[in-house]
Amino acid sequence: MSVMLDERTKQGREPEEGTGPGPVARYLPIALLVAGAGVAWYLFGDYLSFETLANNREALIEWRDGNWALAAAAYIGVYVLIVAFSIPGAVWVTLGGGFLFGTLWGGAMTIFAATAGAVIIFLAAKGSLGRLLHRKAGPWLRRVEDEFAAGEISFLLVIRLVPVMPFFIANLLPAFLNAKFRNYLWTTVVGIAPGTLVFTSIGAGLSTEIADGQPPDLGVMLEPHVLGPLLGLALLALIPVAVRKLRNRGA
Repeated sequence: MSVMLDERTKQGREPEEGTGPGPVARYLPIALLVAGAGVAWYLFGDYLSFETLANNREALIEWRDGNWALAAAAYIGVYVLIVAFSIPGAVWVTLGGGFLFGTLWGGAMTIFAATAGAVIIFLAAKGSLGRLLHRKAGPWLRRVEDEFAAGEISFLLVIRLVPVMPFFIANLLPAFLNAKFRNYLWTTVVGIAPGTLVFTSIGAGLSTEIADGQPPDLGVMLEPHVLGPLLGLALLALIPVAVRKLRNRGA
């Protein structure tokens, strides 16, 4: 019986060769993301900065006031592309969202856009590189995957809540470990929300820093009153993993 279950699990994780999309369709999305990332880094990598925001402050405000809905849609679209192409400097765009739309609206739009971009990476990686990795890695990856699956939600929440792992790695790693899409989706929303709201609130008060010509202190995420609650939430997320470990030891 256990052999049958293992075989079913294996088949559920990795479709048999010859089924599903062909190689071109499978690898095209990730290839487009990589190519787009290279072009975007080359063309726009140096533009996402405090100086760009400060130098275009009046034009951005005028554009927002002229058509709020269009400005909001453009902000969301640009942010999705920045995350999907893993372009450095997204933090300045997050600050810009707070500056233009306020903490609540800016935060909500940023969370939505960042999640959408993360989902694009996840789906592209899971359907191409994830399959390839499973074929090449062998049984050891399945053991890692089994351990991950046992505490999947805890792991997904922790890598989002604690600002240690780069965002693009946090988007790719769950795809390689065969995370469930629904878990990946809601833990991304919940996990990035606290940090995003912190940065958009900083952005909402940027007028003073722009007037002084001094960029804001982004080290606020490491201050005890901000990092402490995030670590507390991460520890709460790890409680189910700790309980499972203790039960396994007692068994």
